[in-house]
Amino acid sequence: MTSTKSEAAAAVSIGAGLALRKRDELLGLLRPCFARTEPWLQAGKYLSALVSELPRVNGWSIARRGGDRTPDRTQRLLNHAAWDTSAAMSVVRRFAAGGLEEAARRRGGMVIGAIDETGQEKAGQATAGVKRQYLGCAGKVANGINTVHLSYVRERAGHALIGARQWIPAEHIADPVKSLLTGLPLDLAFRTKGQLAIDVCATAYADGLRFDFACGDEVYGSCTQLREFFEARGQAYVLRVPSNFTLTLAAGTRLTCADAVQALLKHPRRWEVRSAGGGSKGERWYAWAWLATASARHHLLIRRHLKTGELAFHYCFVPEGQLLTKARLIRAAGLRWPVEEDFAFGKDCFGLDQCQARLYTAIARHVVLVMAALAICAITAAQLRDRTDTQAPSPLRADQPPPPEPGMIPLTIPEIKRLLAALTTRPLPRRLVIHWNAWTRRHQARARWFHKRARLARDAEITLVS
Repeated sequence: MTSTKSEAAAAVSIGAGLALRKRDELLGLLRPCFARTEPWLQAGKYLSALVSELPRVNGWSIARRGGDRTPDRTQRLLNHAAWDTSAAMSVVRRFAAGGLEEAARRRGGMVIGAIDETGQEKAGQATAGVKRQYLGCAGKVANGINTVHLSYVRERAGHALIGARQWIPAEHIADPVKSLLTGLPLDLAFRTKGQLAIDVCATAYADGLRFDFACGDEVYGSCTQLREFFEARGQAYVLRVPSNFTLTLAAGTRLTCADAVQALLKHPRRWEVRSAGGGSKGERWYAWAWLATASARHHLLIRRHLKTGELAFHYCFVPEGQLLTKARLIRAAGLRWPVEEDFAFGKDCFGLDQCQARLYTAIARHVVLVMAALAICAITAAQLRDRTDTQAPSPLRADQPPPPEPGMIPLTIPEIKRLLAALTTRPLPRRLVIHWNAWTRRHQARARWFHKRARLARDAEITLVS
């Protein structure tokens, strides 16, 4: 027990020190993106607030924690300050990829570019890109915004978000009043989610990043333009496609994915049980099969759930000169899920879905700073994985008794965040606590007064109509 406590203390000390150094390193790299020092310092306060234990991340809570007397500086940082958001995202991208590559230097493994979108529910119609649409976070059609993300997944090391583009409905771009009110750029053109994925991947390639495979769900597998973009660059991909996706098989027959399974994969010997990769609870076993197409470089990979029989279809491309095996495609397909974990960390730990900004640029800037916070913690966790992992060996038998000492899992992103919060959080001076109490109540009183006046105007209109 004493040994376990000393190991835990050592892990805390090492993790906290490395996290602080990574935070300072990234802030230093971001300095050229800001025209003036004051917004850069404010970005540092914003970043510190994101890794703190604030229950809600908004302009008020960030300003209060940073020692400001009003949220004006925080709001100015997102809305009006002069800094290059695209350049800042590029800095975060290179920082995250470089840190994860350093952590994986001795481990090997594949590099995956995982594409997916996530949403945030919003009230009203004043936010850039807001529309009633299907939101995966809500599991239903709801009022909100959607953003396409790219995650850098380093097998056996870690993963982090490295790119993002918000989806804007075509009717918002076509409406000059809406565009002006929500701060849409004058040269912004409508882009589908598949086209936004092209934009995000193109910026990653421009920064020198390379992936063994690009992976995405049905939204991206169904985008012909995205697949052609990858193939033109010689980028291998494993993209999910729907069951009605049509392909030409090796014999020249055109069938949907579902029909191809029914016609060609009836025999149990055509299926092979393999792991899609290890999870926190063990290996993820599925039955797998693959079918050749008319193209020697394209295949259909099918995954079947062992209990429910549910099928998932992956359209795969491997360019000439690269290794093409079923085992390699299965590994790539199993490495798409970390982007979902990045969304969970981004929302639960860093407030990715708590942005109250309404302008297009302000939303993008919040996303960049959340990506920065996630990258710091992800790199720290990845680089300390071997040093802080003291778990007992995995069981080999179902009736095996538990070990006397289970050890500890490696430091995780949430734990790194808690260490940073503990080291960077200082109690607010008494005078500032009193000031914020008065400021908040006064602001809420003013808001209530204006709400009541607006209600009176609506009531007068109703009276005239009736």
